[in-house]
Amino acid sequence: MPALKLFGRKWLVASDDIVFPCIFEVVWRVIYLIFTLIAFQRYWEFFQSNVTTDIDSVNISSSIGDNLTVSHQKNDLQYCQHIDVAFIKTYLAGINIIVALNIPLLIVMISTAARGAICDVQARRHVTPLLYLKLFLILPEIGANVMGTMWAFTSSVHCTNLDDVFSNTTLEVTTIFYWIVLSLIIFAIIIAYDPLGARKYRKIKDPNGNENDPNTHHEFMQLKVSKLWLRRFRLLFCCITKDEDGDEAFLQSAELLSNLFTGTDLVPSDMIAGSILMRVRQKKENREFRRMQMLNDMSCPRYSTDLSRIFNTQCPSWMTLKNAQHYLRFAVSSYGWPMVCAIAPCRACCGLIRKVTCCAGLRSKSNHIVDDNCCNCNEAGTRVASRVSADDVIYASFKNQVFEIPFCILADHKMKSIVLSIRGSWSLSDIFTDLAAKPEEFVAPGFPDNTYVHYGMAKCCDQILKNLEADNLLDKVMQMHPGYELVITGHSLGAGLSILVGAKLRAKYNNLKVYGFATPSGMLTREAAKFTEQFAFTVVVGDDCIARISVEAVEYLRTNILESLQSCRLPKYRVILNGFAYALLGIPSRDLEKTWYNVNEVSTQSNHSSTLLDPQIIATITNEASQLYGSSSDKTRPKLFISGKILHILKKKKSEIEKKTSPTVYEMRWAQPEDFMELKVMPRMMLDHFPQNIMHVLTKVLNERKNGSTLSVDCI
Repeated sequence: MPALKLFGRKWLVASDDIVFPCIFEVVWRVIYLIFTLIAFQRYWEFFQSNVTTDIDSVNISSSIGDNLTVSHQKNDLQYCQHIDVAFIKTYLAGINIIVALNIPLLIVMISTAARGAICDVQARRHVTPLLYLKLFLILPEIGANVMGTMWAFTSSVHCTNLDDVFSNTTLEVTTIFYWIVLSLIIFAIIIAYDPLGARKYRKIKDPNGNENDPNTHHEFMQLKVSKLWLRRFRLLFCCITKDEDGDEAFLQSAELLSNLFTGTDLVPSDMIAGSILMRVRQKKENREFRRMQMLNDMSCPRYSTDLSRIFNTQCPSWMTLKNAQHYLRFAVSSYGWPMVCAIAPCRACCGLIRKVTCCAGLRSKSNHIVDDNCCNCNEAGTRVASRVSADDVIYASFKNQVFEIPFCILADHKMKSIVLSIRGSWSLSDIFTDLAAKPEEFVAPGFPDNTYVHYGMAKCCDQILKNLEADNLLDKVMQMHPGYELVITGHSLGAGLSILVGAKLRAKYNNLKVYGFATPSGMLTREAAKFTEQFAFTVVVGDDCIARISVEAVEYLRTNILESLQSCRLPKYRVILNGFAYALLGIPSRDLEKTWYNVNEVSTQSNHSSTLLDPQIIATITNEASQLYGSSSDKTRPKLFISGKILHILKKKKSEIEKKTSPTVYEMRWAQPEDFMELKVMPRMMLDHFPQNIMHVLTKVLNERKNGSTLSVDCI
């Protein structure tokens, strides 16, 4: 950070990104040099001892040609033209000289690129001229390897020591390996190429030649970045159906990414280093917050292991962990066979084999199963996950494209309910549904006016309702099962859709209930989210990132990453190395302090005290971040929140002694949507989102409380 400027344009690398590539290159060049020097020495001795001079050679020019020398071997006669000998000597000497020059140059580049903190560009100002020199040395090296390729793999050079297998093999392997490395270098240059790099440093001028203001330049760049992302999507994801919905999803995704990254000078490695620093920063802030909480006895919502206190008064009787565990199986069932196999490969495969329908495509087409494969594997996976019979799979649609999500309708005789299960994100089409995050007006019975929802979810909700209303499907099912209640459930994207579909159907079906698991943030305006607490139960486990991800959360994370990068005192390579150590061993307490400059306070989102940045740095970064945020975020855009009555379950923090003796204990509380507006970088931020981990937590809590709680298991 900032991006490296080379050949008059910006690249998607920084001056401190070359440390690890150069270390790798030094290692292989040292090995390369050792082997080629040995081959050079052996061939030099071969030429000196076995090739005779013109005086002692036998003149056979009449039969072979001029300028030939004869070398008598033990078993054969080796003919080498003088021009071939000169060619080989030139190649071996040249390649060794070039490699020998590269090694000290690379060492200097490593030393220079490793200087200073991440934002201390001045300390690395000599990296650019060193890169020019390095690129200049590539040209003669390519020429030398062309010579080596001609000698080793063609018949144009007729001089080889057939008895020296080591030297011949070495030269062949090193030549091939160099072309592989050169291909990797070319690939890296292509990846690092920024199509808008040259425009970044140009001022836009009007027809009269006057420079436009910065806002005009920013709008121009934002439009260009949006078009660039749109071209990338259409090229990389050409398999997605090209229709009006697909184009709209591509366009909104491109606009979202251009809004997030236009105006920053970050490169991909900065995002990696920034995420590692954010993990350290958030752990430090959490530790400081807990310490202040203990000292001041702060009156804030506490997590508790006392389930009787949590479930006795603050929620309807149907919002229980037992019910959540039961309906989580139905939420998983809509994923079909892939999720079932991912959760339990061996057991699931055995169950699927017994339930699949061989050659189903050759039999009469079933009206209640849509877009399944030839063996109805998805329908079999639905039955395995939900533990229902084939007759209880009333309807299942596995059709999946942009703004259209698979779902199924199942009969749950145990709970006397008809379950509508909606699948979460699982395909490329679903990713673009997620990225279509523009607020869209939404109307549902009981919702306040001016309610806005996530655009992609609104479109999917409309499509699901359209499919359900096509043949009055739900009405017929409910008439076939009198006395049954309608329950809607889903995981991830499916959880958000469950709440929206439930809001639309709630007026028609009394006692409708929604169970959402890992419900995404950024789906409903605050007043509407409050209203959904009446009929929707949302379960969030641990540090689930999807429950916290929204446009506002990503923008805030980007701003925090900028702050963390500027306040870090370590070079980038140290930060990345520390990141690997953190993943394996955790973050040591000493790194909470030594990572940052020696300052006293930092501004945080809650105006709490911390120890990351000094006030002067805060003022500078806050001004830059506010300008950046204002440029990429529409001030009139409504803020969207997670929905439903949210039960947040966390693993209880334990002391060092407790970690060795006591088992894992979970605590929970009823959370508010505002608690999930910050995207946290945590080790389990993805793992806590997976349904098998949610099931594990619910099962463990229920097993622990089966004998120890004053409430029955059915009440919790």
